[in-house]
This record gives sequence, C-alpha cells and structure tokens, in this order.
Amino acid sequence: MKTIALFTMFLVAQMSFAQKATITWYTDINEATAVAKKESKPMMLFFTGSDWCGWCVRLQNEVFKTPEFEAWAKENVILVELDFPRSKPQTEAIKTQNRNLQQQFGVRGYPTCWFVRPEKMSDGKSNLVQIGPKGYEAGGPVNWINGANTMLKAN
Repeated sequence: MKTIALFTMFLVAQMSFAQKATITWYTDINEATAVAKKESKPMMLFFTGSDWCGWCVRLQNEVFKTPEFEAWAKENVILVELDFPRSKPQTEAIKTQNRNLQQQFGVRGYPTCWFVRPEKMSDGKSNLVQIGPKGYEAGGPVNWINGANTMLKAN
C-alpha cells in the first residue's frame, strides 16, 4: 500500500512540474521586438542590477518567480531583461544596447520596468511606444499584476 501511495505522489509531482508555466526572458531587444510584433503583445522591459541590487532580487523573488506572474506574463507580455551587473560578464553589444535603452527611457534607479508597444515606422524600423513605468511594489504578485493590468488597459 505504501508503494502505491508513494508512486501516486511521485506521478502527481511530475505532472504538476511538467505543467508549470515556463516563461522566456529575452536579452536581445531586436529578437524580443520581433516576437512581440508576431504575437501582438506589449513588451515589459526589466531594468535590473541582477548581482548587486537588493530591490531587484526582492522583486524577482516576490513577483517574477511566482506561478501567478509566470501565468500572467505568458499570456500578456514579452519579457526583456536589461541587466546592469557588476560581476556577471556581458558582451559589448548587450552592454551598449542596455545603456542606450536606459538613456532612451530615462531609467535612473533599479528595479524599473517599462511597458512598451513595438510599432513599425514608415521606414521599416521599429519604435518602442511608451505605455508606462513600474517598479517594486509591496503586496506580492497579485498586487503587482493588478497594477500592471491597469496600466496596460489604459493604453
């Protein structure tokens, strides 16, 4: 009887693990823009200092790494991580891209999330239309998601 119970628990654990929502965080803005256009979704640009910013880590742990956020993100946005680490290696291309986007959106502190919509210009290039910014917000994933939904629905 114990064997059957253990086997059943093992199967249930495996099934719930397999059904877990998996999300993709893009680091290349051009790749993310192409996916956002294809899926007709806004993008969430997450400006972070992943290896030194305590509030960034807290936002990740309290919101972004939760099943609620993963399910919401999968349905509603294309995620882009724009990291400014102190110790983690990055290519010069990624560093330049991230600095340019930081300047474009006037990011002065971390964590900052910008919601944007990619828009194709008449010359064939893409423009990122600003929807609005959002940072750390206490109250867990439901509170953070509700604030993001309010912003997205207003635009």
